[in-house]
Amino acid sequence: MPKRFRLTRRVNLGMTEEAYRRLRSFAQEAGLDEGEALSFLFENWSSVTNEDSLSHRLRLFNAELEARKR
Repeated sequence: MPKRFRLTRRVNLGMTEEAYRRLRSFAQEAGLDEGEALSFLFENWSSVTNEDSLSHRLRLFNAELEARKR
């Protein structure tokens, strides 16, 4: 029997306009709403990310973060 899909946590989060556009686009293509799309991504994190690419992208993001906050 499949697990019941319940959104039990509500998170107030901030994201860039680009990130939100990509989330909305992904959700629409997948036939999900934004919360369901985020749940899918985080529940399947290790299979939807490339660990080598992720660490490289994270270093780049962190290097630019302070400048982007201004």
